Formats: sequence, C-alpha cells, structure tokens
Amino acid sequence: MSAVEFKKVSKSYESARILNDISFRINDGEFVSFLGPSGCGKTTSLRMVAGLEKNTTGEIYIGDELISDPAKNLFVPTKDRRLGMVFQSYAIWPHMNIFENVAFPLRMAKAPMDEISKKVEEVLKLVELGGLSSRMPNTLSGGQQQRVALARGLVARPRVLLLDEPLSNLDAKLREKMRKDIREIQQHFKMTCIYVTHDQVEAFSMSDRIMIMEKGNVLQFATPAEIRANPAGDFVRDFIN
Repeated sequence: MSAVEFKKVSKSYESARILNDISFRINDGEFVSFLGPSGCGKTTSLRMVAGLEKNTTGEIYIGDELISDPAKNLFVPTKDRRLGMVFQSYAIWPHMNIFENVAFPLRMAKAPMDEISKKVEEVLKLVELGGLSSRMPNTLSGGQQQRVALARGLVARPRVLLLDEPLSNLDAKLREKMRKDIREIQQHFKMTCIYVTHDQVEAFSMSDRIMIMEKGNVLQFATPAEIRANPAGDFVRDFIN
C-alpha cells in the first residue's frame, strides 16, 4: 500500500507558521497535484513526505506505516521511505554517464549488477532514452536531462513518486509532451504520485485530484471537474480563473 496521509500536521520555523494543522489522504495509485501560489506550503508538504523536512506536530503515514510523529519522537529517514524524487533542477550528476545516474539508487541498495542493468535499461526505454546510457549529461537537452531524473526516480520501483515543479525549466511545447509522458508512466506503474506546481494547466490536465493551498491551509481537495464546478470560496474561484 502506498497511500499518503497527513493527520493534523503543522510546520513552524521559530515564529513563522508554514502549515496549519492540515489533514488529507492521497489514495494508493492516485495522482495528486499540490497547487497554489508561492509560499502557500505545497513544497514544504512534499518535503515532509520525502523526509527532507520534519513536521512540528501531527502524524504522517505512507500506507499503514507511521513515518513521522514528533510526539512519539519518531522520524523514518528518507533512505528508508522507498520514495522516488524528481526536482526542478534535475539534480543529475555531471561526472556520471546516464546509466550511472539512473543506477545510483539501486547501487545504494546494493542490488546485484545483473538486476541493475536490467532495470536501468527497462526504465530508460520507458522514458525514451534507450540507447543513450553511455552519454554524459552535458550532451543532452534539458528535456532529456529531465527524463534522466525521472528514470532515476522510477528505477527502484518506489512506493510514492514525488515531483517538485519538474517541468518549469522546459519550453512550452516540451512541457506539454512531458505532462502526457509523466501521466502515462505513472499509470503504467500504477504508482502514487504527488506533483507540486503553481501551473494550473499542469495540475488540471494531469491530476486525479488537486489540493489547493494558501497560507499553509488546504482550501479544497477535489477532482479538477469538481473544483471547476464548485470552487470552495473566493480565493479558489479567483485563483483558477
């Protein structure tokens, strides 16, 4: 099971309150976008799922596993959460070729070499990079580099795939293609996916449900059609129009 659940989760930095006791559940195999303006708390929420930030209060679950609860002094490290992560900056290593970049999570898990080779080649074909495994990152386009980052996020078959504004560095035409490709790949693996964006086109075209956030609060969590038909208040109505 790879559902993700927040129960009354808050986040504060000294006197600054970033998240206000938010609760939600993302179902197993669901594609959910966190949508909202800069500073609304969407990236902080994603980073808490990833284990890159600690919640101040509340409980965070992946499946039936409690992964963070300050009241119990419990915090599962990122490496033990079985997640895939794709970032805006790609974060691929310039000194490694494509194969080595994608293979990195499997090497860290000490997988056998034959398994590594098989899984890397499979995922490179899936992201349309088959035959490029020996190339270096500086020989690739921005779109190809983002596909390398996506392949690395997928190769270990994570429980949850996390994407933090992964397409913002790409041109409009390539963003449109990558939106379709990411959605098809997510459905291929039947994988739970959390996608952070401020781009409404991305959120409404890709998502099963969208969580709209503002000032650390969840204002609406519903399907794209429901949000269009019945926006929950003036902020949501103005934001999506």
